[in-house]
Amino acid sequence: MAKNSQFRVVIVGGGASGALMAAHLLRGDPTNLSVTIVETRAQVGRGLAYATGNPRHLLNVRAANMSAFADDPGHFARWLAAQGDVPDYSGDPEFRFVSRSLYGRYLESLVLDRISRPPGQGKLKVVRDLATAVSVTDAGVEIALAKGPPLRADVAILACGHESAEAQIPPYVSPWAEPAGGGAPLDATLLILGTGLTMVDTALALDASGHRGRLLAVSRRGLLPAAHVKVDPLPIDEREAPFDRPLPELLHWLRALAKETRPRGGDWRSVVDGLRPHTQKIWRAMSARRRERFLEHARPWWDTHRHRMAPEVAARLHAMIAAGRLEIFAGRVVDVAPSGEGARISLRRRGSQDIESIDVHRIISCTGVRSDPEQSANPLVESLFAHGLARVDALRIGIEVADNCAILDRAGKASERLFAIGPMSQAAFWEIIAVPDIRLQTAALARDLLTGLTTGARSKAPRKLSRSFDIPHAPHA
Repeated sequence: MAKNSQFRVVIVGGGASGALMAAHLLRGDPTNLSVTIVETRAQVGRGLAYATGNPRHLLNVRAANMSAFADDPGHFARWLAAQGDVPDYSGDPEFRFVSRSLYGRYLESLVLDRISRPPGQGKLKVVRDLATAVSVTDAGVEIALAKGPPLRADVAILACGHESAEAQIPPYVSPWAEPAGGGAPLDATLLILGTGLTMVDTALALDASGHRGRLLAVSRRGLLPAAHVKVDPLPIDEREAPFDRPLPELLHWLRALAKETRPRGGDWRSVVDGLRPHTQKIWRAMSARRRERFLEHARPWWDTHRHRMAPEVAARLHAMIAAGRLEIFAGRVVDVAPSGEGARISLRRRGSQDIESIDVHRIISCTGVRSDPEQSANPLVESLFAHGLARVDALRIGIEVADNCAILDRAGKASERLFAIGPMSQAAFWEIIAVPDIRLQTAALARDLLTGLTTGARSKAPRKLSRSFDIPHAPHA
């Protein structure tokens, strides 16, 4: 590459992953770098997670661990303090949980700040369009757009994020619909599929809207996310941990460790938080069969312990349950039959063969997001498979990528031009859906891509990352 030529990067997706990627690429103000974000939404930095405008939807990670930059943990706190419309907070600043809409503003500010920089301090622009296809040539990549002319760049980074798992076909309603419940009458009976964090957000939004009808949340085990408690993470020496052992042995060891920490003022949260720096290493060391067993048997328990509610959120949710405004049903839906404007639902409780029926006005699917890439409704992802530029992993939870986030093609060869970050790369890294994880991933990829830019000596292909994306100890994360 000539010393004064521009190195062009296109980031497809302007949600949290895309905003963090752009922020890390441009953090050092490289003068010979051009970054373009392709995003259909009017705002960047939001995606599904942070697009909510409901102030009751709080982060499930404490604000002190949500800086965009791991080496500058106070960055988000300083931004918060500079916002004139954020109420003063009198509690423990190390245990504060702010709204997701506010955090979305923070992520957007990372991009807007770069757009407003003087010329020559790292170029960034946002293209409001839909990326429909990608092609790779010896000279670089070309991204086809739905409306505008194609974009040409040296590399493309796919940060497409999560997709809603359910189509919004009545009586089904998206949990992200506005207003909550899709505008169902306030006295209507609503069925919520799933009892995880998305259900929690939905139930609180309905409660805030004045909904007084029956709310029934159903999942196979009826497990609710646990609440955050301020405890210190337990330092875990990986040399003493049975990370290479079968899953039952690992789980037995974790339970025993949690029991041992109680007399010292900790609890199971100390162990889960202490395990976090090692989760990606554990996942990558698992065989495909062991990963499959984890997803089938242990994942629901892991999710409820790992992805926890803010204390304020947990208090509101349990108050709804205690008052009878929300029922948790452990079992499964065995039949959905259209009935009037809604449906008649047949349910079977866990451990029972009896069938219970209930008429509902709407069904709100909070079972998660679409994970099988080959079921994606994103035309860009479809084009990757159609042209053999990507392949799905054995468990169908993501596309396969190399250690440096390079996308593997149909033959298993790592691309020199195409990369995937965030949820798209979860098949390889698993714990890569939260900001504390993604910020490390994007920082490492940015370092790798920018190697040699300042001297004009950057090699044709990015090097393999010199470090993994392991998470440092992060209490209450």
